[in-house]
Amino acid sequence: MAVSGAEQTLKVHRLPQSKYIDALRWLPPISAFDRFVVLAVFDSDSDASSVDIHALNRSNPPNLTLQSSWSSPSRISSLRVSHGLHKPLLAASTFAGSLHVLFTDSVDASLELEISAPEKSLHVGPISCIDLQQSGSECVTVGEDGRVNLVSIGGSGLNYRRVSDSKGLVSYTAAKWASPTEFVTGGLGFSLQWWDQRKPGGPVSQFKGDWSQGTTGIVHSIDIHPSRKHTCLAGGSSGTVFAWDIRWQQQPIILSGVAAGGAMANSLAESEVWEVQYTHSANVGNISSSRILPVMICSEDGILAVVEQGEEPIELLAEPCAINSFDIDQQNPSDVICSLEWESIAILTRP
Repeated sequence: MAVSGAEQTLKVHRLPQSKYIDALRWLPPISAFDRFVVLAVFDSDSDASSVDIHALNRSNPPNLTLQSSWSSPSRISSLRVSHGLHKPLLAASTFAGSLHVLFTDSVDASLELEISAPEKSLHVGPISCIDLQQSGSECVTVGEDGRVNLVSIGGSGLNYRRVSDSKGLVSYTAAKWASPTEFVTGGLGFSLQWWDQRKPGGPVSQFKGDWSQGTTGIVHSIDIHPSRKHTCLAGGSSGTVFAWDIRWQQQPIILSGVAAGGAMANSLAESEVWEVQYTHSANVGNISSSRILPVMICSEDGILAVVEQGEEPIELLAEPCAINSFDIDQQNPSDVICSLEWESIAILTRP
């Protein structure tokens, strides 16, 4: 497990929590001085779920102060945040199949308005994943029922249209916007589908994971860098992280995990990769467009790491429990938060 000299100066603070953290996100900044963290939490004792907004106090050690809370009717399956047109907003989907959009106050980040799509209106069963456009005007939802929906967000309610319904023949587990008109979905068999609203009728391009012969897997997370929307990053089963470049689609670019023929590429994680994100390097312009940008991952076997094409992975954390979710602060990319299965949050500051 490689750890570079620079990463040895990593600062890590662990904050124990009283509830299980299903997902977390940095809230887009409201001011230059205040930072807020959004948590999707689950209380196993009461079977209650909520979305909580906490103010991050930069004391030593740092701590979180609850700012606002919204009770969810069911356990939260996916959580996203957006800058919105005027102020940050949140979207949360549930295992019961409902979708909830929460608007925040532009001064103190308190929750002030909720609009919802009720259970079974969008999906039959759980909503696997959602993603918000940065403008906050539209949300894509996918489910294992094979439905793909686009939900328009207005101040008075939600309107949706069904883009596709495979009646369960295709199972979707991940989604990510690539542009205001394009998005990508992922699912069983390490499959990916590229959709363009300007070309209705189904995906405009598809990737099927027959490159891993004898190996089946699920895509759990997708990311697309804003400056390189032609390349889709995916993380999933067996520690697998790969990129799909729609300019040359025959083979995936393997960054970690199972490669062609079942061989293993450079990998720290061997179990499910729950989340992948580009690390938002300041040197994007200096990296060839044919080379995949550095990637951060978290896994079921407790690994938080940076993976780079053709390089040894850099381990940031190795925990005795799963790391379920993480988020990189886009305004301050050195700051990373992640949720640990043992009811704890870790805040990392990279050099």
